Amino acid sequence: MGNKGAYLIAMLIALFAFLPPVSMAAESVEIVVTGVEDEARTNVQEALALPPGMVREGKVDRLWLERFARQAPDRVRTALQPFGYYNAQVETNLSEERGYFRLMARVSLGEPVRIAALDVALAGAGAGEGRLKDLVDVFPLEKGDILLQQPYDQAKGGLEAAAEELGFLDVRFTAHEIRIDPPRTSARIRLIMDTGERYFFDGATIEGAPDYPESFLRRYLSFKSGEPFSYSRLGQTQLNFNNSERFKEIIVTPHKGEATNNTIPVSVQLKQAYRRSLRPGLGYGTDTGGRFSLRYRDLNMLHRGHEYYANLFISQRLQGFASGYVIPDADDIRSSTSLQLNLQREETTYVSRLVALELDKNRSFGRGELGTAYIRLQRESFTIGSENSSSRLVLPGLRFTKDHYGDLIRPERGFRYFFDVRGTHQLIGSDVGLIQLITEGSDLMPLPWRLSLHTRAKVGLTLLNDPMADLPASLRFFAGGDQSVRGYSYKSLGPRDATGEVVGGRHLLVGSIELERALFKDWGLSVFYDIGNAFNSFTSVKLYSGAGVGVHYYTRVGVVNLSIARQLGVDNPAFHIHFTIGLEL
Repeated sequence: MGNKGAYLIAMLIALFAFLPPVSMAAESVEIVVTGVEDEARTNVQEALALPPGMVREGKVDRLWLERFARQAPDRVRTALQPFGYYNAQVETNLSEERGYFRLMARVSLGEPVRIAALDVALAGAGAGEGRLKDLVDVFPLEKGDILLQQPYDQAKGGLEAAAEELGFLDVRFTAHEIRIDPPRTSARIRLIMDTGERYFFDGATIEGAPDYPESFLRRYLSFKSGEPFSYSRLGQTQLNFNNSERFKEIIVTPHKGEATNNTIPVSVQLKQAYRRSLRPGLGYGTDTGGRFSLRYRDLNMLHRGHEYYANLFISQRLQGFASGYVIPDADDIRSSTSLQLNLQREETTYVSRLVALELDKNRSFGRGELGTAYIRLQRESFTIGSENSSSRLVLPGLRFTKDHYGDLIRPERGFRYFFDVRGTHQLIGSDVGLIQLITEGSDLMPLPWRLSLHTRAKVGLTLLNDPMADLPASLRFFAGGDQSVRGYSYKSLGPRDATGEVVGGRHLLVGSIELERALFKDWGLSVFYDIGNAFNSFTSVKLYSGAGVGVHYYTRVGVVNLSIARQLGVDNPAFHIHFTIGLEL
């Protein structure tokens, strides 16, 4: 297995060695159930859970326990009925030995009740709706099946919810009965749903935001007049207004009582938030050093709902100013056109001074999906290794991002991937002709025992029309650092010049795998393995790797990460500490 594998195993042992101990203290009352398995057993065990207060400070209320033991057979039989067992025989026995009680429940399930007849039907104006008919056709219970309560309840609820989503707000079940004959172990199901009449949206009135144009506000409505009424559309409308960050109070109200000809008017009452904000931020990272940012935003420029922002960023290695003007799309709230100005100076393994102007056309393709067509005008002067140079680029490109995380503060599951292809040529005014592709992705997957597996990868490729041409510093690839290969300093990996200075490469390969164990409410402990490098030729690729342990503290204003990583597969391997903290004030 080698030193590398042994080192990873040692870290895994260390991870679990520091986990909080699980209490194994014996209880004063033991509940033992036999004769039943799987979900039915779990339901029985929950039915026999001791009421709070029966055991206090290790002492058992014996009279209460004996009364509970007499009730236990009925509790067990009731717990088995949702699984089709209506003829179960239950024997219970309560024993005591030196103050230690054991309640034994022996179950004989008997024959389950099976469905002898099944009648599921639709009535009313929606009886011919394809979506509802499909749900009837795939009803999870059939004649001859064991009578299971949970699938029945779920299917019944699904039918009702689907009808309401289609605008049938007066839906009701004219028959919903299950007739059980325990001696014959048979049951008859009759379920008839009357949809009633369909309702439609009758437009919307929007009040309380006089500073914004009516056409701008109506972009946030997720429904149109004449469409079938849907409560989920109302919820999406509420969410749209809330996510705009322009309103501090949103009340979306349907007025069914005012419906005429089955059309329901909707009112949206808004309370404007402050359009201008100034927000400082503080942080530290081993990649950037100490950092400070100041962000200004105006969310209603020219009283048209346009956005202007300006961001000042100062750290030990990177200083910059970014400013942009965003014009929202007339129809799609997630699409926009923006113009950005970026001025920055970076000093790492190189020194770069950059001025860039970028025009973006952003288009949403769905929740969490954003595509961008852009053109960037860039002027850069840089010193890298022994080279002093400058470049001029006219750089058009396409970007696409898709991400989905359930919780942005501490996600338990999610993914993100990013794709950027750009290119230029001397014929359109650039100093160099190239095509460059950058793609990266990450995935967060939950595992048992409060574990999660986080994997990520990044690939960069560059093709030059002149193999002898030099790339500007901002388009070169480097590896190493907090978000790359831990165990190595920021941008310390890549091709070197004759003097031994890292000068960056045309291509990049970086990957990482990290196993994290959640601790308490806001903490986590992880082990990780990173690998990657920047290089100029695929025929001579050397990948560097590092592994280590990390501690993570999650707060609502940022995550604190502390990692200790060791270089692997190199002479005289060293340890490197990576620390990041970012707080938005």
